[in-house]
Amino acid sequence: MTEFAFTLLGQDGAARRGRITTAHGTAQTPAFMAVGTAGTVKAMTADQVRATGSEIVLGNTYHLMLRPGADRVAALGGLHRMMDWPGIILTDSGGFQVMSLAKLRKLDEIGVTFRSHIDGSAHHLTPESSTAIQHKLDATITMAFDECTPFPATPDEAAASMRLSMRWAARSRAAFTPRPGYAQFGIVQGGIYPDLRAESAAALTALGFEGYAIGGLAVGEGQPAMFETLDATTPLLPATSPRYLMGVGTPDDLLGAIERGVDMFDCVMPTRAGRTGRAYTARGVFNLRNARFGDDATPLDPACTCTLCTRHSAAYLHHLFRCEEMLGPMLLTGHNLTYYQALMHGARTAIEQHRFAAYAAAARDGWRQTHD
Repeated sequence: MTEFAFTLLGQDGAARRGRITTAHGTAQTPAFMAVGTAGTVKAMTADQVRATGSEIVLGNTYHLMLRPGADRVAALGGLHRMMDWPGIILTDSGGFQVMSLAKLRKLDEIGVTFRSHIDGSAHHLTPESSTAIQHKLDATITMAFDECTPFPATPDEAAASMRLSMRWAARSRAAFTPRPGYAQFGIVQGGIYPDLRAESAAALTALGFEGYAIGGLAVGEGQPAMFETLDATTPLLPATSPRYLMGVGTPDDLLGAIERGVDMFDCVMPTRAGRTGRAYTARGVFNLRNARFGDDATPLDPACTCTLCTRHSAAYLHHLFRCEEMLGPMLLTGHNLTYYQALMHGARTAIEQHRFAAYAAAARDGWRQTHD
């Protein structure tokens, strides 16, 4: 039986090159995880997601418990079978929705009572029920239930939120059913306050999770504050476990976090941008709705291997978006995810060759070419 494991294969400064082994296969790190909130990466088939180089996808406890329901997913063979993804699946615990649905929820020590954004029906989510739902979904990696501390928050507000999350983390850990090749990650909270982050990291490592996430960032604090928080936090997490920065981010965010010892990332940014005409490329970010692309017969990104860049022109993509054809978002989503995965592949190679700083500098120089 395969045991869950993180193997450190190389290091360049704080940047780490590793491999995650699970019951559902392996993933190379640094890794960007495609977001499949409701059991699908929007605008893409599972084969298309695989073609981008993605090895892990995300599902979301909150959305899947509402539709189609955890029991129904389990009856259909679990999320892997239902969405045609036999590989690794990580499920968010619903903690981010606890923050984002503030007007629809009531929070107490036990958990969160909230009303569905779909039909207004009442639901209750606790560390125990969140963990049980993720078990029914058959998540390879289960996330502890937490409250994502909003920004801005005073030190007292951040401390109270973090300590509640740590009590919930202990309950999540107790509710988790260990199985070979499966894992549960704790989530470090504490806002932008280093002492609170240290307290949170110590509480989680004492519980002995298989991996550790850093939550509560990319919520408005800005990149400098995020990087300062990572500088203070990642050294406190076990070197033998994967480190996951939740909900981040831009390509520049990813490189900066890798420089600070982060192994795993997820963000809706590349897929959401793909649906709205924004392209991530080696030359920067472009808006394909702009008229200047109307006669551009060249590929969007000549260095890219995706279907869009190898078979179509930027002008064709511009045309699709101007005509509101669904193929436009499909092609551009595939391109953006391919670009993100290529960035991660390049980072892994650079770390192995001890030239990550030069790789990151060259990527940033390329992005400065953008004219949008």
